[in-house]
Amino acid sequence: MSSLPAKPGLHHSVSEWHNNNHQLFATAQHERHISTTIRQEGRSLRNETSCKTAWDESDTSRRLSDRVWDVARWKEVLEISAQKVDKEMEALTLCKEQTEQALAATVLPLEVTTECQTLREGRRGYELVTDPVDEQLKKEVELIKRVQQVLQQHIDKVFEHLCVLQEARHHLTADLQNKTDALDIDVSCLSLTIKSPQISLKTNPTRIPSGSSTPEEWVQFSQYNVARAQEAMQVSQQMREDISLIRAKVSLQNDLETQRRATEFTLRKRNHHEEQARDELEWQIRNTEDEMAEMETDIHGLDADLQAKTASLKLAHTRLENRTNRPGIDLCRDEVQHGLVNEVQQLEATIVALKQKLSEAQHSLQKMKLHHAHMLQDLSRKQEALSLEQRSMNTRTRLASNTCTDKTPVLLVPLTNSSGRSNLQLLAQ
Repeated sequence: MSSLPAKPGLHHSVSEWHNNNHQLFATAQHERHISTTIRQEGRSLRNETSCKTAWDESDTSRRLSDRVWDVARWKEVLEISAQKVDKEMEALTLCKEQTEQALAATVLPLEVTTECQTLREGRRGYELVTDPVDEQLKKEVELIKRVQQVLQQHIDKVFEHLCVLQEARHHLTADLQNKTDALDIDVSCLSLTIKSPQISLKTNPTRIPSGSSTPEEWVQFSQYNVARAQEAMQVSQQMREDISLIRAKVSLQNDLETQRRATEFTLRKRNHHEEQARDELEWQIRNTEDEMAEMETDIHGLDADLQAKTASLKLAHTRLENRTNRPGIDLCRDEVQHGLVNEVQQLEATIVALKQKLSEAQHSLQKMKLHHAHMLQDLSRKQEALSLEQRSMNTRTRLASNTCTDKTPVLLVPLTNSSGRSNLQLLAQ
């Protein structure tokens, strides 16, 4: 028989077979040990991260809750401050209306006194006098106008401070609206959980938004708004107290009555000083005309100088603009450039000063022209003295009748317009 052929390949010994089995067993045991270690570490990490996540969520919720409480507290403070500002504005507005009524109550005395002055200005010829009656009438007018001026000044101050209060209230309202919106957002965030359908991953949620503030700045902002409102309210309260005292003083019924009787007494003792009054008035007219002529000459000079300076400014502007076309590196801010800039600045300042002075001169000239016309008109109305004096006496009886009949205050229409200025002041201008 023929023998079987041998199988190809490497034959191992029994010891190698045992070694291979031992290595397989050892490797399996090592891998199981590593796996057990990894599993234990994974379980520990899961427990640790679960606790950490739960703690972070709880801490964040606590911080959100604290933040909601802070915002709600400041929201309440702002609401209370806004309500106080509203009440103070109402009180100050009422004070302003009462002061306007007190101002309106001085219209009739001023009207009567002014009418007497107007009647006496109608005297002509040798009856033209400057006597104690004029002085008493002027004193009466000055007294009434001083009262009106004081009242109007306080009305203007109240109007301006109402604007301050309104601005403070605007800042409080804006801050309050921001607090309301922030509170809604934080309350919404506090209500979210991991099971909320609104949650999702966001792009770069840890970024710092532009315009962010620090907690200190956040507190200081609201503190400043509240403090400014409180300061404005304190000023308003002091202003109301001052106005109440002023209104009590400016009533001056006794002073007005005393002055009225003194004026009527001097009116009955009228004396004639026609020549002195006429010469004085003519002298005033001549001086005013001379001054008006000099003022017109100066105005022409100012206007000519202004035109000359404007031409110089045009030249400097043209030079500056043309030099901007220099190419490349030659567009240099050299001494010429600085000189032209300084020249433009100086010319602009000079033009502003000239315009201001020209406006002042024109305004002064206009006022002198008005006063000159009044003096000419007064010079032409010095006649019919006795009848005009009697008419003045009859006119002044309205004050006595008004004193007897007006026992109770009457609600009068305020004399201030939307700008806070009285119609009396506007008419006086």
